[in-house]
Amino acid sequence: MIVLQRQQRLRFCHLQPIFSFGPLNSLTQRRWKKAVDSAQTRLEQDRTRDTQLDKVATQIRKLNVILKLHHLITQRKRGPFVSVQIMSRWRHLVGINVGIGEFLHKVPHVFDVFTHPVRRNLCCKFTHKMLNLVNEEENVVRKGEMEAVRRVKKLLMMSVSGKLRLHALRLVRRELGLPEDFRESILSKYSKEFKLVDLEVVQLVGDVDEELGLAEIEKWREKEYREKWLSEFETKYAFPINFPTGYKIESGYRDRLKNWQRLPFVKPYETKEVVRIRSCGGIERYEKRAVGILHEFLCLTVEKMVEVERLAHFQRDFSLGVNVRELLLKHPGIFYISTKGNGQRVFLREAYSKGCLIEPNPIYVARRNILHLILVGFRYTRELRAPDVRVNNDKEVCEVKSDAKGDEDWIVPMLERLNHGNTNVID
Repeated sequence: MIVLQRQQRLRFCHLQPIFSFGPLNSLTQRRWKKAVDSAQTRLEQDRTRDTQLDKVATQIRKLNVILKLHHLITQRKRGPFVSVQIMSRWRHLVGINVGIGEFLHKVPHVFDVFTHPVRRNLCCKFTHKMLNLVNEEENVVRKGEMEAVRRVKKLLMMSVSGKLRLHALRLVRRELGLPEDFRESILSKYSKEFKLVDLEVVQLVGDVDEELGLAEIEKWREKEYREKWLSEFETKYAFPINFPTGYKIESGYRDRLKNWQRLPFVKPYETKEVVRIRSCGGIERYEKRAVGILHEFLCLTVEKMVEVERLAHFQRDFSLGVNVRELLLKHPGIFYISTKGNGQRVFLREAYSKGCLIEPNPIYVARRNILHLILVGFRYTRELRAPDVRVNNDKEVCEVKSDAKGDEDWIVPMLERLNHGNTNVID
């Protein structure tokens, strides 16, 4: 009985407010915490999700984890393999959230697990199929050298000073389709078009082609003007709008969007004209210029997406004096920010349809092939595995090729030294 009374008292105390307002303290001011209205809260709550683009962001995270592991393993001096114990130490470095055993179990077509012949511990290496796909992507990037030069030139043309920092370009190297050594293979090689200033700043030199000054949005506007017979007044400063499924349009939003589409602004490659913010409609035109620059930047990327944090490294060069995340959330019909995976990625909505690029390029196709091998799991195991597989009593799995030299031939000299009694063997 006493226990029940105590429980009822505790329940009654929880229902009572901490400060009770009565006749003695009725004049005390009540203060309630106001909900914070920021870009982060709208990013997490008041937003219509695009499940297909969120799925793409999750898949890209898995691809980046595998590519980081490939970079770490190939840099090892002992050979293109690593022990499972050492790989478990890289979990937080590359972003693996599960145990290393479970991770290797989910990607059987990416890694081959074998037993080290000397140390007798479990090691893993990349499969031949995975290495072939990675080499294919590198070859495609090398072949698209002129296209990479064109992208860098257009970025320098958008810069107010005609200069960019190499650190910013390194952060978006994969997004722009640049090789890992782009400083030597592109910037130093094409010295007539690029000039290195202070070793960490690249500057555009020489004459600029007029065709490079044409933005991608201008091509879309010309197509809309010709095919859909729209007036020049409606399409001269317009952007393609594609709202996600389930997006609720508020009252009066269509009229505001229509007026915003007609609003003139300084185009991305017109850096000489200055926008006066304090003039009539100056803030709106300044923000629309920033939208045009971000739109053109995403059009220059290979997969039409980039991490939001990396855009901040171009704000000073592009003269973007606005909150980039706030601006992207303000235009959900043009951009979409996905919070899935590791970090926040912004997608160009018009470039995607059902989770795939509408106009794929060779680099995108090569990366999708790698992603397909990662996501295939245990399916098509017999087709993807090598036909000749030998299983030893100690559960060591290795490939056997009679007409070619295998990757396991590096073990033979070590075993021969052990047989001849040489104890000075480096493990």
